[in-house]
Amino acid sequence: MLITMRQLLDHAAENGYGVPAFNINNMEQGVAIMQAAAKTRSPVIIQASRGARTYAGDKILQALISGLVQNWPEIPVCMHQDHGNSEATCMTAIQHGFTSVMMDGSLEADGKTPASYDYNAAITRRVAEMAHHGGVSVEGELGVLGSLETGMGDKEDGHGAEGKLSEDQLLTDPAQAVEFVAETKVDALAIAMGTSHGAYKFTRQPDGEILAMNVIEEIHRRLPNTHLVMHGSSSVPQELQDIFNEFGGEMPQTWGVPLAEIERGIKHGVRKVNIDTDNRLAMAGAIRKIARTQPSEFDLRKFMKPAAEAMQQVCEDRFERFGCGGQAETIKPLSLAEMAQRYRSGALDPVLG
Repeated sequence: MLITMRQLLDHAAENGYGVPAFNINNMEQGVAIMQAAAKTRSPVIIQASRGARTYAGDKILQALISGLVQNWPEIPVCMHQDHGNSEATCMTAIQHGFTSVMMDGSLEADGKTPASYDYNAAITRRVAEMAHHGGVSVEGELGVLGSLETGMGDKEDGHGAEGKLSEDQLLTDPAQAVEFVAETKVDALAIAMGTSHGAYKFTRQPDGEILAMNVIEEIHRRLPNTHLVMHGSSSVPQELQDIFNEFGGEMPQTWGVPLAEIERGIKHGVRKVNIDTDNRLAMAGAIRKIARTQPSEFDLRKFMKPAAEAMQQVCEDRFERFGCGGQAETIKPLSLAEMAQRYRSGALDPVLG
């Protein structure tokens, strides 16, 4: 069953868990996510970037996710646009069945130039007004994703800040977060605190100097009823790095976001946790293993089935670690029309303080 992000995150907040948001590009990834969700009885956010929409095509993605929802009708699924860069990107996502969109106004429409606060607030507010009329949820972002070690932005699927960033840009200001949520009326707020896209997040085990979990805690203190989002939150497990490298990969030693830190975030208002690299790495390692150990194999299915199984294991682990397990059957879905009525009544306006 398709539901909105707002309904899912409200339920997560009421029951003290976090929801992994897994990126999707093809059928095997979708099946892996849903099999993991069914096994653990978990609700899920399936999200597609602009890059994924270009790669697979909007109509194919829409049909794929519709098929997944029909095949597993007992699982609540939010279909989310990841890192929308404009009103048009968000609107076309809604037109193709997305029940939630992210308007990432932290960067300008080119997807690489850090934007001003005024630009970000104005465009995010316009998208929220537009989407809420149809009952669709909206995620905004304040602060720019990037490394506190290097001061550089990150780039994934053609999206990410370029060049050196100041600490003010790399860390979301808690006081400004209160202003932003009040002004835009977003349903969830992605914050910057040292995480980044891709596998190469940290050159060492992250500590408070390069992963500022205290920012999450302070924003949650000021906005206890706002759903927070951690982007770039793959953990890049050592065992997945080792498999990838054992069978011909060349990944230098790297560190991701420790699961213990994500669990810490969930205790302080993080309700949506974006994960993509871990799944890519699990699939790539499995494919490399088949290619290396069975060099005569050319049946694509013999590569993709183990790859999907490896990804499913990652998804199952995250569902359980974040507290999603067993929550699927406790959610009673609301239609977009019902959600739109709640927005119109003011029942879903942000609760500040």
